[in-house]
Amino acid sequence: MHSAVSSPAPDWLAVPDDANDLVPEIWPASATRDADGELSLGGIGACELARTYGTPLQVLDEGEVRRRASAFRDAFDAAAAEHRTTARVYYAGKALLNTSIVRWVMDEGLNVDVCTGGELEVALAAGADAGRLGFHGNNKSVAELERAVEVGVGTIIIDSEIEIERLAAIVSRTGTTQRVMLRVNSGVHAETHDFLATAHEDQKFGTPLAQAPELVARIREVDGLDLAGLHCHIGSQIFGVAGFRESAARVLDLHQELLAGGNIPQLNLGGGFGIAYTRTDRPEPIESLAAGIVSAVAEECEARGIRIPALSFEPGRAIVGNAGVTLYEVGTIKDVELDVGVRRYVSVDGGMSDNARPALYGAQFSARLASRAGADGASLVRVVGKHCESGDIVVDHEYLPADIAPGDLLAVPATGAYCAALSSNYNHVPRPPIVAVDAGEARVIVRGESIVDLLARDAGIDR
Repeated sequence: MHSAVSSPAPDWLAVPDDANDLVPEIWPASATRDADGELSLGGIGACELARTYGTPLQVLDEGEVRRRASAFRDAFDAAAAEHRTTARVYYAGKALLNTSIVRWVMDEGLNVDVCTGGELEVALAAGADAGRLGFHGNNKSVAELERAVEVGVGTIIIDSEIEIERLAAIVSRTGTTQRVMLRVNSGVHAETHDFLATAHEDQKFGTPLAQAPELVARIREVDGLDLAGLHCHIGSQIFGVAGFRESAARVLDLHQELLAGGNIPQLNLGGGFGIAYTRTDRPEPIESLAAGIVSAVAEECEARGIRIPALSFEPGRAIVGNAGVTLYEVGTIKDVELDVGVRRYVSVDGGMSDNARPALYGAQFSARLASRAGADGASLVRVVGKHCESGDIVVDHEYLPADIAPGDLLAVPATGAYCAALSSNYNHVPRPPIVAVDAGEARVIVRGESIVDLLARDAGIDR
């Protein structure tokens, strides 16, 4: 066995004292190991889940989703009350959306943000009050806008001048009034820690700050459009307050300017709150993050002599990300000799079809043996999928027990967000089910696919 010291590990990844440990920040609070080392999620053993539902299997801890949703609600309610304003929290459905999640987060007092006609219909099918929905998107079709107005979506976030005219025609024809916000680009890029403004914001979402007054004036001209305020989103995996403060300062300059033409009651600062994917990630607790963001907005408003508006936020990943764990079965294992040591490749029965994030973004994940406790020290591994792509990596760098073997169950945590949502049938691999666990009970909330399902879409097969 090659020593882990001579392996090509990245500088940030240290050899763990115990290659079976569960870092609390990464896993759902219900994740535990029994006396034999088997992983349990929501009170159910990983082996039982795999036997019942097969692998790959995406497990979602309902209690964790509810706990995080209520924590966001309470944190922003408390922070807003400190500064004599209010705060609404929208769950960003793009992270992971199905009818069960819609019901869970709405039960916990959150609203829901959707960004396509399909997401809108999922929320409605869950019985959501349309008045508690926000509708995003840079290319909302006329049909999608008509449907949103028809069902009474609470807020449509306008993304372009064209959408203003589309909505103007719809409300004129239907005699309805639609509440809207205008999405603007502040030039702040928090995910890269670059808080410098750009002269021309080069992205597909929203409108530059300089153009916003013209668009707001047009919205105010349209009978049937009720301008609720401004919206700005600065990025993803944000661990601090600084980016939100800088973005809020720039948008509040615009807000102050627009007050001369009428009320601007709300400011939506978007989402992007970060989570822990590896033991090196240190997201700030939501209570201190909410307090810091709202205090920053209050200070910026005080400096301008204006009243703090009602606030809204849109967490998605931070609510479902760490509630999700994907279970795989280990297939083949091979050691590859490198100039700097040995890399062990551990292949599993899923991959980029159920988690595209490493291939798309170079995202880092963690992994642990789930069916037992491992022995014989730690070995540096790369967990890879079964797809015909060299970039089909599930976990780029991880230390796992050196005795990992074919047939073991492997658990990858923090897969609740943007994994099932981005899943595909690449190489004609069926998408796995999503199973909710809670207090010792499990149930399928999204059915998995079979080869029969895939073949059913092929029009060249005789029926």
